[in-house]
Amino acid sequence: MFGIVLAFLLSGAAATGELGVTVQRDVPVAMRDGTVLRADVFRPDGEGPYPVLVIRTPYNKKGRRFDRFVKAGYIVVCQDARGRYASDGQWESFLRFKTHDAEDGYDTVQWAARLPGSSGKVGTFGASYNAFLQWRLAPLRPPALKAMAAFSIPARYTDLEGPGTIRPGRRLHWWVTSMTPDLRRRAHRPGTHTPAEARKRWSAGEWKKWLYFLPWLELPREAFEDETEAVKYWLRNPHTDPWKLDEGIKHITVPNLNVIGWYDHCNGDLLLDRVMRREAATDAARKGSRTIVGPWSHAGLGRRRYGNIDFGPEAVLDRVGLQIRWFDFWLKGKPTGIDRMASYRIFVMGDNRWRDEPEWPLRRARPRTLYLTSGGQANTPTGDGRLVAAAEPGSDSYDYDPRDPVPSLYGPALFVKPTDQRPLANRKDILVYQTEPLKERVEVTGNPVVELYAASSAPDTDFFVRLIDVAPDGLARDVSMGMVRARYRNGLDRPELIEPGRVYEYTIRMSATSNAFLPGHRIRLNVTSSDFPNYDRNHNTAADQNADAELRVAHQTIHHGAGHASRLILPWILNGSRP
Repeated sequence: MFGIVLAFLLSGAAATGELGVTVQRDVPVAMRDGTVLRADVFRPDGEGPYPVLVIRTPYNKKGRRFDRFVKAGYIVVCQDARGRYASDGQWESFLRFKTHDAEDGYDTVQWAARLPGSSGKVGTFGASYNAFLQWRLAPLRPPALKAMAAFSIPARYTDLEGPGTIRPGRRLHWWVTSMTPDLRRRAHRPGTHTPAEARKRWSAGEWKKWLYFLPWLELPREAFEDETEAVKYWLRNPHTDPWKLDEGIKHITVPNLNVIGWYDHCNGDLLLDRVMRREAATDAARKGSRTIVGPWSHAGLGRRRYGNIDFGPEAVLDRVGLQIRWFDFWLKGKPTGIDRMASYRIFVMGDNRWRDEPEWPLRRARPRTLYLTSGGQANTPTGDGRLVAAAEPGSDSYDYDPRDPVPSLYGPALFVKPTDQRPLANRKDILVYQTEPLKERVEVTGNPVVELYAASSAPDTDFFVRLIDVAPDGLARDVSMGMVRARYRNGLDRPELIEPGRVYEYTIRMSATSNAFLPGHRIRLNVTSSDFPNYDRNHNTAADQNADAELRVAHQTIHHGAGHASRLILPWILNGSRP
């Protein structure tokens, strides 16, 4: 009844007394509507009973291993989500406003609690979409659920994309290479049927077809397959949010462990973490949740190096070991010290050290304002753009051509990650403002804000700002970034075009960060109008960009001084201040 059962001992298990592992493949799990989902069940070969850890995924459970969890005394259930791979039913993507995700999760948790050898206590784990599925089920309060480890997912879909923008580098790559091949296979349609095949074609050059395709609403069905209507509904209504995960937190009774990165495009400004501390239904959920934020990207949680950028040995994190400690405390009652961890543990880049904090954002942060100024030639790092303590009148200009956008520097994987910005140094469409070499350490922890006074020749355009730490050896490591689409400057639900030539004030809240700019380093701010394909290109027209393909050049002017004092406001932590 449990499908094919494979049993094997871990290497050295017989000699050391370590637990062995048995694996049951494609175990059927009936949902309340009769749909059968299938899971692989990994069991210790001891007597138990054992708590159960559940991971639900749309990414194919086949080939996954969970030996360390099993050796630590857990039954692990890895299940294909509805409509994916071995599971029956129709997949319902996270762009649908109504799905079975919550109910399927509840039913699976309760089923797992009743497995032979189970202690009846269940935890859930997984990152990204697998974390999204946890946040969906948790508000339904399955009685067996005692703790979550949902890593790296934002509260809202609009956080995953941007303020009225689309991120083609991630979104189209994700659909074309990860999600649609299995939809196509199940429907017996021609084309790629496996992610491996799709990724090979993408890397061989097919990415050009997808990333430069215009307009998005005319993308062929092969991009999204059975989810085409859901995707195009959102493209027509970019102010809507099918997620709203934060709204379900008031019903959640169990604590969550979140591991996330400063560079992670899914960190969502730590909104889920903040709302959990404030609105969760129990003390255990409010006071027991923990957040660890490192110098990582979405695909590199726990790493220390990204190309020529090295955050040092402290940046390395054993995620599995951490989760075992977490679940040992909440599911087994072991004194692992998790309860003594600070509510937030953050990695301060530059110092390359961890620091415990009781809250986020930090109440002891103080605003430190630096004004943008120049002699009119701030283009490129060799220009005369400066960040100074007092405003000075002037302006800088550049042309933004969507046919030649500023390129993202994230490589073929297209995940946001720490990058050295020096390859962009010769572009004239990037304005550069920087301090003199610092005489003392300046810590920035929180969300930097840029108040930008800008005019454009276009009725709509974008402005991007990027905070950069420039080392004495020239390394220009990005620290934080933010952007605004002009028509959405007053909110996604209140689009309004701009008057060409008129100066507008744009408030750009940058991504959360913690970075110590050390003595001898410079604080730099780049201002430009594109970051492609991390974000889609603004067409600089009044048309609906998702429905229209026309591209125009925009002449951009950034003003400083007098009544148009563009400025950078840093969340400054005074040296020596403590939580």
